[in-house]
Amino acid sequence: MPVMRVLLACLACLMLLAMPRARAQDITTLLSPAKPRASEAIALADVPSRADADERYAEEVTLRAANADPLGRLVPRLATIERSVDEKTRLFRYGELRTLPVVRLESMERHWKFDARQYARWRADMQASVSPYAQDAAELALRRADWDLTRKAMAPESTPDALRMRVDAVANRLHLAEQALSAPLAEQIGLGRRANVLAARIHAGQRAVEDAIAYTDRRLLHLDAPPLWRAQDTTTLRDDLVATLTRDIQSENSFVAQYAAADLGNQRLLHVLQVLLLPALLWVAWRRRRRGVDPAAVLATDAESRVLGRPFSTWLLLSMIGVLLLEPNAPLFLHEIAMLVALVPVLRLIPQQGRRLLGPWPYLATAFYLLQRLAILLMASDYLYRLYYLGLAALALVATGWLLWRSRGERFAGLTGTSGRLVHALAWASAVALLVSIGANVLGNVSLAEMLTSGIIESGYFALVLYAAVTVLEALLRSLGARSGVRRLWVMRRHGGTLLESLARWARVAAVIGWIVYTMSRFRIFRPVYDVARAVVTHRFEYGELSISLGHVLVFCIGVVMAVWIARTLRALLREEVLPRMSLPRGVDNSVASLSYYVLLLLGLLAALSAAGFKIGQLAFLFGALGVGIGLGLQDVVRNFVSGLILMFERPVKPGDAVDISGTSGRVRTIGMRATTVRTFDGADVVVPNGMLLSDKVTNWTLIDHNRRIDVDLGVGYGSDVTRVMQLLQEVTLGTSGIAREPAPAVLFTGFGASSLDFAIRAWTHEFDDWSQIRSGLLARLHAALVEAGIEIPFPQQDLHLRSVSETILASLAAPRTSAPPEDPGQKT
Repeated sequence: MPVMRVLLACLACLMLLAMPRARAQDITTLLSPAKPRASEAIALADVPSRADADERYAEEVTLRAANADPLGRLVPRLATIERSVDEKTRLFRYGELRTLPVVRLESMERHWKFDARQYARWRADMQASVSPYAQDAAELALRRADWDLTRKAMAPESTPDALRMRVDAVANRLHLAEQALSAPLAEQIGLGRRANVLAARIHAGQRAVEDAIAYTDRRLLHLDAPPLWRAQDTTTLRDDLVATLTRDIQSENSFVAQYAAADLGNQRLLHVLQVLLLPALLWVAWRRRRRGVDPAAVLATDAESRVLGRPFSTWLLLSMIGVLLLEPNAPLFLHEIAMLVALVPVLRLIPQQGRRLLGPWPYLATAFYLLQRLAILLMASDYLYRLYYLGLAALALVATGWLLWRSRGERFAGLTGTSGRLVHALAWASAVALLVSIGANVLGNVSLAEMLTSGIIESGYFALVLYAAVTVLEALLRSLGARSGVRRLWVMRRHGGTLLESLARWARVAAVIGWIVYTMSRFRIFRPVYDVARAVVTHRFEYGELSISLGHVLVFCIGVVMAVWIARTLRALLREEVLPRMSLPRGVDNSVASLSYYVLLLLGLLAALSAAGFKIGQLAFLFGALGVGIGLGLQDVVRNFVSGLILMFERPVKPGDAVDISGTSGRVRTIGMRATTVRTFDGADVVVPNGMLLSDKVTNWTLIDHNRRIDVDLGVGYGSDVTRVMQLLQEVTLGTSGIAREPAPAVLFTGFGASSLDFAIRAWTHEFDDWSQIRSGLLARLHAALVEAGIEIPFPQQDLHLRSVSETILASLAAPRTSAPPEDPGQKT
């Protein structure tokens, strides 16, 4: 039967998913907002009240139209964007873009994208400003149409003149309000047309720069200059250099100024982090110096000593990494400045282990990066620019060969382990790429030579920056984890080492991914790879009304994983850190933590579905199909789920309670939404459906308190003094550790047994967890007290009385049997 129910549920879901298109559209129509009402004549009885309301509304609209200036801040902002577009348009024509270096094109692309984002924000603000006026205009037109219909529907002979005059007055007042709105609406419409022209120019500029970058990428595989032995320098260096540098500097300064004036949220966040980080690092360094040579304050690694002992270098490096991470759309000029500023902190913060691994490569990488940045001074002369990159590639090849020669035979200390082999392999790959760059430069493929040389130098230096940043982060995490206040946290007590190692591992993984993306971008392969991946991810698979893509699936999976992780983390923090510090009744903390967990899971699931592209109508359709499936085959699951909610709110059973459920005795470990886990006193975990806890009889020993009654039955020999025995038993019971004095123990004389006088002891203890040990101690004390008092503890015994029998019977019983047993007829010899 359960299998049939599940099959029926699946069949019902498939039937609902296969519903005709019209049916799905009907469901969506029901969930869509209502359309505006149609005009209709006003009843004569409602004319006075409706007239007063419409006149007040017309006055309000007129006042808003006369006093408000919705375009006051929008016009200057639009003019700023227009000036930026004009500057870029005047700098280069469409054909000149293809002659620019790819770095300059990428900077212009960022500038165009910045203008596009600024325009999108302006358009959103424009829509918010225009929307009230458009709504007022629509409402005025609708109300005036109602009054026009009312005026036409009035019969002159049956309508009082006062009502007709009132109708005419209201209609005219609404018309005047519409005229008052026409002036600001006309301004808004004109500004909108002006913005449309600007949007077209921005789009055209973006397309031109994208086409130029695509042309440059295609040119990598073609000769774009004569061979080096035939090349000639025909450039007037002084004039062209000054003009080119002036034009580039003006463009970059304009972009930087516009970006700084935008005051985006990520910029404010970066500034706040920078302001807070420096005092914190200075305080840690001061605390470290103040402790001096105290052994408890000596840091474990050289990396921590360098990071915490050089706070300004640490702050500079982390600030520059923050610029790269929090401002990915910033001007390339800012990113280049950040990379240059990080040069000195990187060299100062590399630990001794990194120096042994990398040798002199960090110094060579920074030197080549500086030399590669200086190439911008020769961009006005193609010939000198080409020779400069040829010399730079040759010098880099010599340096790489020297490093490989130093590491031959693995005599160099760094070439040990996986990291050393990886560095060695990357060095050989760089040498090969530099050799190809030199050959391409000589033969005439200057674009390929420039790309290979700059890609190797920039990616090598960026790897060094990321290595230093990860080292700083790991050192800060270890220092933070070593603090006593942090170690006292539940998370650190239970998962301290694992948590810090996981964070460090994720930081290393993020650094590797960032380096791969940066390297792919420098070698001009990130764009095609990204385009192919986007095409694959965004490709839609459609079946009827269902449309899904791989991107939707990935977003949904990532959203669900994040929701589960956040829900589990919050539940653990509530259970272990927050709720135990609050004065709550027993069991409330578990209910709050569990409900928070499932609420977050539900919200995370809905957010994941929404992020994956599901609309409200589709979700309602899905939930309807799920409801049919639940009604057919999942009644028990729903019953247990509802029972779990009731258990969490009513709390008849709480975690830690000692219970008896259908013959199972143990303690409640967890109460979930579907089932409750009980740990038996034998150590086994029993999963009990929540529905059973509400439908069956449950004995809860610790629902209100931890009291437990201890029963002891014993007997003494006949002839003992009953009063003395009862007094002795009372004294021994009261003197036993763990026995409660309130309620007082009771000693009862229960009757005359077959061989003893029977007594019963009824005592209470407030320590339910130790009641069996307390009972065992009570029995031992009772036995010792009775023995010491000389009171006999009888045991069951029987007397056997023998009577005399005849000797003939005794002889027959004692004679051995000589006759053989009868032979089995079926037995074979």
